[in-house]
Amino acid sequence: MAASLSCSPNPTLTRVTVSPRSSLSPTAPHFLKVLATTPSHPFRPLTARSQSSSFSLAAPRASAAAADDKSSSTSTTFHGICYVVGDNIDTDQIIPAEYLTLVPSKPDEYEKLGSYALIGLPDSYTTRFVEPNETKTKYSIVIGGYNFGCGSSREHAPVALGAAGVAAVVAESYARIFFRNSVATGEVYPLESEGRICEECKTGDTLTIELAEGRLINHTTGKEYRLKPIGDAGPVIEAGGIFDYARKTGMIPSISA
Repeated sequence: MAASLSCSPNPTLTRVTVSPRSSLSPTAPHFLKVLATTPSHPFRPLTARSQSSSFSLAAPRASAAAADDKSSSTSTTFHGICYVVGDNIDTDQIIPAEYLTLVPSKPDEYEKLGSYALIGLPDSYTTRFVEPNETKTKYSIVIGGYNFGCGSSREHAPVALGAAGVAAVVAESYARIFFRNSVATGEVYPLESEGRICEECKTGDTLTIELAEGRLINHTTGKEYRLKPIGDAGPVIEAGGIFDYARKTGMIPSISA
């Protein structure tokens, strides 16, 4: 598109005419040049994403898809007798503050820490989780209600359970900090049940947990229960914690490097 100038007899008036068919004059003033082409990739109007879109804001937590869990948890299975607790089991009940001076990185103190696991439970729990003068428990699975691990942010809580010999905790829900500490330390699997298993299991029942299948079997009662997938937390716990997982995947150098 080009522009041309013509002057009327009136010297104070200038008329501008534009011819769309003529070529652009090389001498035309820059302020008269008009863009005649259209973008080869015009903007499309904004549209809302449907819920089936692949984009997701969900954090990779234990609520991840079951298919992802099956690929990450392999065929890990736990078998043993369980210890049943109720709702709102806090970190003071799991490991009282007076024992936080123990250093888990020291093998002898790590073992001693396990001997105090769940020692803060009220007197209504007549069965001791760890027998006196013992450092290990005979209960390798803990069954809990909702909000398990509430209270402080102490990492000693999952560490004490792991040191005592607990492989997994199955609860209706968790305090976020306890769940995160369990994954970061790699001490126990914090598994979520789809119902209140704590009301159907009793201390001493024999259980099997199949991670890949998302299933808990109570051999004492013959009942089976569904578990929520552990998701992306599974490989981290299986590796032994966040630092071991980072070394295993090459995120940080290995100790031997």
